[in-house]
Amino acid sequence: MIEAYLEHKREVLTRRTNYNLRKAESRQHIVSGLIKALSILDQVIDAIRSSKDKKNAKENLIERFDFTEIQAEAIVSLQLYRLTNTDITALENEAAALSRAIISYNKILSSSKELDKVMKKELAEVKKNYASPRLTVIQDQIEELKIDTEVLIASEEVIVSVTKEGYIKRTSLRSYGASKPNELGIKEGDYPLYIQQLNTLNHLLIFTSKGNIIYRPVNEISDLRWKDMGEHLSQNIAFSADETVVKVFGITQQLPQATFTFITKEGYIKQTAVSEYVIGRNYKNKSFSAIKLKTATDELINIIHTENPLLKDVFLVTHRGFGLRYSLEEVPVVGSKAAGVKSINLKEGDYVINGVLIDVEASKKELMILTHRGSIKKMNILDFESLGRAKRGLLLLRELKKNPHRVAFAFEVSKEDHYVILTSKGKEIPLSSASYAISDRYSNGSFILDEVADGTPIEIKKDLLVKETK
Repeated sequence: MIEAYLEHKREVLTRRTNYNLRKAESRQHIVSGLIKALSILDQVIDAIRSSKDKKNAKENLIERFDFTEIQAEAIVSLQLYRLTNTDITALENEAAALSRAIISYNKILSSSKELDKVMKKELAEVKKNYASPRLTVIQDQIEELKIDTEVLIASEEVIVSVTKEGYIKRTSLRSYGASKPNELGIKEGDYPLYIQQLNTLNHLLIFTSKGNIIYRPVNEISDLRWKDMGEHLSQNIAFSADETVVKVFGITQQLPQATFTFITKEGYIKQTAVSEYVIGRNYKNKSFSAIKLKTATDELINIIHTENPLLKDVFLVTHRGFGLRYSLEEVPVVGSKAAGVKSINLKEGDYVINGVLIDVEASKKELMILTHRGSIKKMNILDFESLGRAKRGLLLLRELKKNPHRVAFAFEVSKEDHYVILTSKGKEIPLSSASYAISDRYSNGSFILDEVADGTPIEIKKDLLVKETK
């Protein structure tokens, strides 16, 4: 038992040290850039002042002085008066402290003896602060037979599907292989949000528009044919008539640094560690709160699973066509039952359509928007500068005096993605992201729908059945 505890303690220390090392290295990179900038301050200020905008300023700093993109972003994010008043001695002291910390972290991670030294020191502190005589007496050792139920589950690869309206099932690979993908049993007007090959030893997390989370071990999901509709979630738990499934995640392994980012319609956002979601024993007949919605009219519109939240930006799109980018580090990590913080400064009558996360080190992140008039537009959202959380953002569409475009849907895409647009006149219009080029910020895109002949878009679904499921 003691050995198990010590192993657990070593694992916790290793994870913590890895995390601290990454943060220190990231900060060291920025600090070294600021020190370099201060050493050539007049040239840096001239380069910034002669630039057209923030993006151009970053490009000039990178080209003329060999700053990295992250360093250039840190420099241009400082207002000029702050840059000129920055104390280089303080930065040099911080750089020295970071170097010492990085050496220490690497030493701990590379040597089990160093790791054990840290562990002994921390345990000694615990003993010093909390030592007290034992109040109980151990008389006899009690032997208890514990059965790991997972050992009793037959390991089998299956296909799991979940629809927007809440129908769920698992299907054997044999049944799936004997059917065509488009023969999926489904209710009229419904469509699949999640189709994935999982193992019966895996677990499923289902998030709903009401901010709830539903947990299902894969082996407990009803085993049905591919052509069957599936079992509705309301058969076992409370599921409102106006509640829909927003996102589904198949959990195949535990990632200690992973987080969920929650985005709501009325402009709130939060991060929560995946490990915070400890499912109770009554999961079979109860859903649990994933986020506290601040009003009765708000709803959860997207949840993003992130293996490592460092060096990530948020990008939000609103109905009136505003886009806002800022660092995910501006979003606090809070508990599972907490509400979010303000994500964007919405105009009266405006609301968030969707939000995505961006890898700041990537060269491209494509996002498509579909307007209520049936116009489609594809953008590289890495072209947008970071403005900061709770700002209004920049317009993504050219404002028209008469019948202006309003964003109906926004979704991230890759070349191989296919979608189907459902219209108010019952039509299904196919959409392939590869058919559209990147547009500039002031473009209103091109029409994919004719309002008179096709109607207006009422839903867009990703076509999960056009290719083989992984």
